[in-house]
Amino acid sequence: MSDPIIYHIDVNSAFLSWEAARRLEEHPDSPDIRTIASAIGGSEELRHGIVLAKSLPAKKCGVITGEPLAHARRKCPNLTVFPPDFSLYVKRSNEFLALLREYAPEVEAYSIDEAFCDMTGTSQLYGDLTAFAHTLKETIRSRLGFTVNIGVSSNRLLAKMASDFEKPDKVHTLFPNELPAKFWPLPIEDLFFVGKSTAKKLRSFGIQTIGGLAQADHAMIVSLLKTHGDTIWHYANGIETAELTHEAPMNKGYGNSLTLHYDVTDADYAKRVLLSLCETTGARIRDAGAYISVVQIQIVDNEFHQRCRQTTLPSSTNVTEKIYDAACRLFDSLWDGAPIRLLGVCTSRASTESYEQYSLFDSGKDERLAKLNLAVDSIRKRYGEDAVKRACFVEPEQTKKDISHMAGGLSKAKRNL
Repeated sequence: MSDPIIYHIDVNSAFLSWEAARRLEEHPDSPDIRTIASAIGGSEELRHGIVLAKSLPAKKCGVITGEPLAHARRKCPNLTVFPPDFSLYVKRSNEFLALLREYAPEVEAYSIDEAFCDMTGTSQLYGDLTAFAHTLKETIRSRLGFTVNIGVSSNRLLAKMASDFEKPDKVHTLFPNELPAKFWPLPIEDLFFVGKSTAKKLRSFGIQTIGGLAQADHAMIVSLLKTHGDTIWHYANGIETAELTHEAPMNKGYGNSLTLHYDVTDADYAKRVLLSLCETTGARIRDAGAYISVVQIQIVDNEFHQRCRQTTLPSSTNVTEKIYDAACRLFDSLWDGAPIRLLGVCTSRASTESYEQYSLFDSGKDERLAKLNLAVDSIRKRYGEDAVKRACFVEPEQTKKDISHMAGGLSKAKRNL
């Protein structure tokens, strides 16, 4: 039986690369925006102006993904910004995956611009599979017009870590025998699944590198970080036992947030925004066949002070109205009157099983609401999300305020793709 070989293939600066490829296809003599200081960014007018992707020259100026465009322009005054086109990204992603399926027996889309390929047993077709990774990288570049990094290893974890080494347009290996030289000297923050708070805690115990974690006492790490510690200790040792699968794990929670077009001081307006967020969140929960039992809201004011509060529901639910009622109660107890810049609704403790605490006074009401929600979901899936709206979102005085009846998370354009 052949030893397992996994590729992790990551498109370099995907959104910007796909925009660059389109421009060169349409106008071959135009400049390649990947060679200038450029970025893909959201709408600054709607206060969604953050960097979604950046070119290498922009990166050298200090521009980072996720920062406000205003900050990026201060670092890089000559930065050229292009608006996102999510229909293009979905099209390019599908082309990318289709090409991989021509060569790999099994392909797992990890995100819109990343995929794992199980190449086990294909050496009789392609020869040395590390050498073939270079061939595949060049095939993607010549046929699709953008570059990728490919990590090659015996499992998904190490393949993904390898693809994050030097970029762009590179192939890297990270096999178990290469861990001491290539993997263990890296700072602990570079390990997959280690965030800032975990890294800070590990550093407080003198663990500075991935190798330091790998060589630490397993029981001590588990005592410190519980099941998360067990996971990352195994990751540091290159051990990842999950098999290549097309099925994503169930979310632990669902939520959305929205940066408002202007600072809000009207409680009724703020609650209408909460309703639109609950509408989208509830639809996602039902689509996943899930139920939640904790609701949290987030308020960010115009001074960027963030406040959060949560409540545990007496019964698990996927009903939009029950989530909204909880969100409003939380809002009333949390808001101090400061102008609101951002509102968010988050739910947690998701499961596939529901439990209900019945009330003598509301007998049957929740069941009717649940059926109504499912009927509305069905209509929206068939005829579009605008086919059914709550009355408060179609009154003339409210439409002037431009609140989408389903806000937050993916934009309408992205949800409809």
